[in-house]
Amino acid sequence: MTKNQLISLVKTVKNNAVKRNFKQSYELIIALKNIDFKKQNVVINEIVQLPFFSGTSKKICFIGTGELALRAKNAGVDLVLEPEQLDKLQGSKKEAKKLAKEYDFFLADPTLMAKVGKILGQFLGPSGKMPIPVPPTSPLEETVKRCRNSVRIRTRGQLSVAAKVGDESLTDEQIAENALAVYNAIERKLPEGEKNVRKIYLKLSMSKPVEMVVGVKE
Repeated sequence: MTKNQLISLVKTVKNNAVKRNFKQSYELIIALKNIDFKKQNVVINEIVQLPFFSGTSKKICFIGTGELALRAKNAGVDLVLEPEQLDKLQGSKKEAKKLAKEYDFFLADPTLMAKVGKILGQFLGPSGKMPIPVPPTSPLEETVKRCRNSVRIRTRGQLSVAAKVGDESLTDEQIAENALAVYNAIERKLPEGEKNVRKIYLKLSMSKPVEMVVGVKE
């Protein structure tokens, strides 16, 4: 898959789409083939940083206290969850489920990972949102910045993956580069690489998908 092929696909989607009164998003769908997830032990749960802003800033929750919590606040996370607040969620499944749904990424002090797993694991695990450990010496600010413009991609045992790769404010080239970043990340996780990709599709929020057969080089 090349950038030029994706630029051509973006142009086709734009030309076929009906103009709307709101800014539509682009969604990339990758259809897979010849994979037995259980037998081949294939697990795809990737966080892919996009080269260009996707159009939606992700919400980030940091779990911790002290100096790390202060740094997280200064880095602009949307919520700092102190250990005492975490403890209160243990008896409230409704609030824990709400928290897991509201935030896209979770970061945590490594010393709290066991507690987080015990209290929030059943809510974060199924959606692939278990926290990213952030040691005191790590570049927390850079981690927050990366998460802001990243997408999480999971297969859930299905032969397709999908991700938002931008909106109509981006140029064709920028959409193509975002899509290529997602495609390359998925291809690297497949047992036979591109041979496991059947087709890719690109669509706008309110448009029909436009397909492209993979493996045909320009």
